[in-house]
Amino acid sequence: MGRTHHYNLVKLYGFCFESSLRALVYEFMVNGSLDYHLFKTNKRDMIGFEKLHEIALGTGRGIAYLHEECPQRIVHYDIKPGNILLDSNFCAKVADFGLAKLCNRDKTHISMTRGRGTPGYAAPELWMPLPVTHKCDVYSYGMLLFEIIGRRRNMDVTLGDSQQWFPIWAWAKYEKKQLNDLMIVCGIEEKDQELVENMLKVALCCVQYRPETRPVMSIVVKMLEGALEIPEPLNPFSHLLSGVNETGDSLVRIAWNVSGSDMSSSEMVTKSMVVTKTPIMKRHEITMASI
Repeated sequence: MGRTHHYNLVKLYGFCFESSLRALVYEFMVNGSLDYHLFKTNKRDMIGFEKLHEIALGTGRGIAYLHEECPQRIVHYDIKPGNILLDSNFCAKVADFGLAKLCNRDKTHISMTRGRGTPGYAAPELWMPLPVTHKCDVYSYGMLLFEIIGRRRNMDVTLGDSQQWFPIWAWAKYEKKQLNDLMIVCGIEEKDQELVENMLKVALCCVQYRPETRPVMSIVVKMLEGALEIPEPLNPFSHLLSGVNETGDSLVRIAWNVSGSDMSSSEMVTKSMVVTKTPIMKRHEITMASI
């Protein structure tokens, strides 16, 4: 990591490896991590959507650099608000590479000996016997976008059943063309609605169940910048009900992978308990032990 240099990656200054102390020394980020600012109880103190869009873009650029510009591709495996640090100008810096892995670009899949990532953010293939690629970071980034849009944790069991898992509720509103309901619930002002709608469409594209139907990160960045038109996303949650929808998959694969040769929801915390299953994990009877 000491040889990686990008504006949206936290800088590694040095390390200590002694019998009494093992430590990495990173640059200090005065505004802490993104989760501190997203999940405040006082909504008036939250960051505005224009700045949140910049943070999302910076995070996407940092991940795109890891995937597509480093001599060896770096897969982060743990993209989430707690690992996005903010400097004095609230510029995003991707941090915490404890689970990251180097992989050669000529390999389309990554060998895994165990599950990685944080439940709720980790892509389905990380917890099931499915091929793993760098697209697992794209999925996690999509879940991050949902939390930026809602300015809440993706899973909140204190809410009504329909809103407990924000991504699937947001998809339902998008599919039924009821985005005005989402804007009201999330407290999004009229001036920010177009920006948020675009972020939502990108998030839905990123969390597609099959890795090959997710865009590469450079495409994600271009869509958020407005340099590429955002296509109508497929239903990313159809597998929870009746299996994966194959319609249009071949066209999506071609569109998403033009810049690379390739085929990843939150820490669901409430005041009194830790929720250790997402809908995907429940369907496949996967449970993570809470610490």
